[in-house]
Amino acid sequence: MMCYTSGTTGRPKGVLYSHRSLCLHTLGTLISDVTGITERDTVLAVVPMFHANAWGMPFSAAVSGARQVMPGPHLDAASLVELFEGERVTMAAGVPTIWLGILQYLDANPTRHDLTPLRRMLVGGAAVPEPLIRAFQDRHGLHIQQGWGMTEMSPVGSVSKVTSDLADASSDVQFAYRAKAGLPLPFVEIRARRDDGTLAAWDGDSMGELEVRGPWVARAYYDAPESADRFTDDGWFRTGDIVTLDARGCITIQDRAKDLVKSGGEWISSVALEGALLAHPDVAEAVVIALPHPKWDERPVAVIVPRAGRAPTLESVRAHLAPSFAKWWLPDEVIIVASIPRSGTGKYLKNVLREEFRDRLTVFAASGSPASDQSATSPG
Repeated sequence: MMCYTSGTTGRPKGVLYSHRSLCLHTLGTLISDVTGITERDTVLAVVPMFHANAWGMPFSAAVSGARQVMPGPHLDAASLVELFEGERVTMAAGVPTIWLGILQYLDANPTRHDLTPLRRMLVGGAAVPEPLIRAFQDRHGLHIQQGWGMTEMSPVGSVSKVTSDLADASSDVQFAYRAKAGLPLPFVEIRARRDDGTLAAWDGDSMGELEVRGPWVARAYYDAPESADRFTDDGWFRTGDIVTLDARGCITIQDRAKDLVKSGGEWISSVALEGALLAHPDVAEAVVIALPHPKWDERPVAVIVPRAGRAPTLESVRAHLAPSFAKWWLPDEVIIVASIPRSGTGKYLKNVLREEFRDRLTVFAASGSPASDQSATSPG
């Protein structure tokens, strides 16, 4: 079987899977602390099968004997929720943008549907913000489990589940943990490599590019010799994800390497800012992109879809973020849009936004706009 990468940061590349790797990946995902799918489950993957085999869920469901429901062409929130309810789905999977729409629908219709059979929602494909996890749990009693993986990994590499040593921890600690990418699956090795070639410490603070190795991790792209440097001779794959690893082996995705904001020689995580922005009362959807700046190389800009009837401003956004982030992390501008472009797999296309708005900050700087005054946001 062969699938292609999403192509959100470059040309899609083919990944060829062996029968052995698919079988091993299926067995790895069936572990209780991963998906835990059993014969009693009804599974619905709101993920295209061309996108990393729908995260392997069709195979996991078939091996366990679970009932499978296919979403069909109607992927709007109302249709999906009606399908969950009508088919008594117990486990569903999809990218965060799908679940954002479902959350907005459930908030507007809090008593219309009975989703009590839905025991777990596996969300991945992009970092899952803590406010989204909290909102589903607190307002609707629905449990999000974050997973991380890549097409090159067949695709599941790690999942986040509150482990026994955190069972008595506060809800804040547990929610923060669930917003991480979690622990690697059995047989998946991980490490993080810094720009200088050294390995990052497992201290929860040192950032580096995540490298993975394992029996269902690809060893090469199909007919793409220009990308051979992503794979090492001893089997490690360079993921392009910038992460921190803590002493327990828990992965926290800080950003894609191409999405990090490199401002004044320092790194700013767009993922961290996006997660915090979703807790802003005026914000329905948000992405943070790096735009060229004449002085600082790059600066963060927030592209926001507002909630109905709301109008977030640069001042309100910066005030919302200020308690949690250094001043130089705060966005230089807020751009209000009606919608954010997405790929065929539902991921936000930051490369399209970067191209559309690439001159935004340089124009501000040339005009003497206050947005070009970096005295309060200098990384130094």
